[in-house]
Amino acid sequence: MDTEEATAAADTPTADGSRWFHGCWIAAIALLALFALAAHAVTEFEKSLDGDGQMEQPGLSGSAYEPLGPGATARYEDGLRVTVSIPEAHDDGTYSLTVTYENGTDEDLAIDRASYSTPLTVRAGEASDEDHYAGYDVEWLNHDRSTAALAPPLGEDDERTVPIRLKPSRKGIPVTVEVSPSNANSRETAHFQLTLG
Repeated sequence: MDTEEATAAADTPTADGSRWFHGCWIAAIALLALFALAAHAVTEFEKSLDGDGQMEQPGLSGSAYEPLGPGATARYEDGLRVTVSIPEAHDDGTYSLTVTYENGTDEDLAIDRASYSTPLTVRAGEASDEDHYAGYDVEWLNHDRSTAALAPPLGEDDERTVPIRLKPSRKGIPVTVEVSPSNANSRETAHFQLTLG
């Protein structure tokens, strides 16, 4: 009888210690989950202050001084993605590329809604060239067709590819593609720098 009482007395502190240990682990996990939720809420709040027209992406910013390269994608906070393809050379000295818009937002987008800004620009020179003149030129051969492709609204979860055909004044020149899709407020311009040839 005394042996049973001694065994029961020895088991009680271990059980209490085990419960305390498990309780601490549960509290620590709950605390970490709360910290993660708070960090996510702060990040979303910062994004709302920036506006949906800001780009958010790793690596190059897509600005004129950190342009994206061919095949890269500009990612906007509201879910819009814009990708400029790698230029393809043709035997007649022209080049073709595409600009693909992927609407990952929760609404239809009017890409060229703003009349005061051009939603898509192609020019000779590097993205950081402020005077936009580098001693050479590029002709946008299908400008009207490309502009017409931007006119209809882009539906939610839809994708649209705009073809561009270019003829440079000489082979090997840098060309900048500037993408400025509009939104309700304003949207950052994404700069892509390519080399034709």
